Amino acid sequence: MRRFVLTNGQESSLPLFVETVGTAREENKMVRSDGYPYYHWLQTVNGEGLFSVGGRMYALPVNSGILVKPGVAHAYESRGGLWDTAYLTFGGPVAQELLQSLELMEPAPMHWEEDSPIRVLLEGILDRLEENNDLFGLTASAEAYRFLITLRQYGSFDSRSAMVRSSEKLRPLLDWMEQGYANADIGLAEMTEVLNMPASSLNVLFRSTFGVSPYVYLIQLRLRKAKELLIGQPASTVKEIAERVGFRDSSHFIATFRRKTGLPPEQYRRLYG
Repeated sequence: MRRFVLTNGQESSLPLFVETVGTAREENKMVRSDGYPYYHWLQTVNGEGLFSVGGRMYALPVNSGILVKPGVAHAYESRGGLWDTAYLTFGGPVAQELLQSLELMEPAPMHWEEDSPIRVLLEGILDRLEENNDLFGLTASAEAYRFLITLRQYGSFDSRSAMVRSSEKLRPLLDWMEQGYANADIGLAEMTEVLNMPASSLNVLFRSTFGVSPYVYLIQLRLRKAKELLIGQPASTVKEIAERVGFRDSSHFIATFRRKTGLPPEQYRRLYG
């Protein structure tokens, strides 16, 4: 059993803070009639457990876990034999909004593949926190955020992957970008209006789905369209192509294209055209 506890009170001032992270061998039934004061994530490392919440009982085999909101009654126990778990308890002003953006609020088990990084991520976090003199909880906060993003990327509540659900949620905006990428005036403000979503939530959703911010995704889309035009329309100048894909001036386009592809536009055209 290993346990890391933040106890100095400094961590509670962070937007997202960790209370505890650890591993345990569950030998006795745990009943929390009044719930737990923080968000509580529990996952199975070895063996299998039974988790009761919301009037339902769920099996928690290896490569599965469950998140419970603060104050929600729950209980859990081994299904027979040894049951080794890893857990994370956390809170903070942005915790609820973050979990909602990541669609992790469903009170049901999540599952992931055997080779998923989720399987060993909490133990890795525990190793790093034990080595780091994290007086103010900053490292723990960053690790918790990374864990939730990873959970969103690799975990799923059902047969559909988490990535597919994110893509579906973003589909209206992705279609809008596909139609409007040539407009140099569009930016984050316009993107948030399409989905009626705060900028912070949109950023989290994009990063968890594609690994980049909405703005970077838009730039990548513009560069992809530029590559198509460079090869497909050899008579068009670089300046004309820059304007068609949403860049205000050709110098900015050339610099961005070269930074992202390693080649200036004209050289890319000669090489692949």
